[in-house]
Amino acid sequence: MPKLNVCGDIGLKITRDGTWFYEGSPIGRKPLVKLFSTVLRREEDGFYLVTPVEKVPIEVEGEPFIAVAMSRDGEGADQRLTFTTNVDDVVTAGPGHAIGFRREPEGGRAPYVEVRDGLRAQLSRAVYYELADMTVETEQGPGVWSSGVFFPFPMDE
Repeated sequence: MPKLNVCGDIGLKITRDGTWFYEGSPIGRKPLVKLFSTVLRREEDGFYLVTPVEKVPIEVEGEPFIAVAMSRDGEGADQRLTFTTNVDDVVTAGPGHAIGFRREPEGGRAPYVEVRDGLRAQLSRAVYYELADMTVETEQGPGVWSSGVFFPFPMDE
């Protein structure tokens, strides 16, 4: 496998609300953002856009994607929760696509769903409220079911 050319910072950034920027200006073309999202990778030292010949660092505030919609099929432990991201990825929470909560530097936790290859989508406020309405109480505490997996909600310490 050929060694990738690691480029320097070219001014790419994804803000906390899921907006992609190049040199301080928002990228307004959704097809371009979607294309970039397909080559986005998370590595130990950060995020990169990776092509067959080069690797470009990209700054990411929070998570790179936003879950903008959720649908529910079924009920209780048999339900399936499917999320759609701002770049049109569709994932069903369950084995391989966990629902979790990332600690925020300023305190609190941000809910997310795993999308692919270590990349996650933070749940929009509306999606989180919809998810919170589905919370059930179990021996493990409060949480939600999807695809036969129980995802606990964190309790305040």
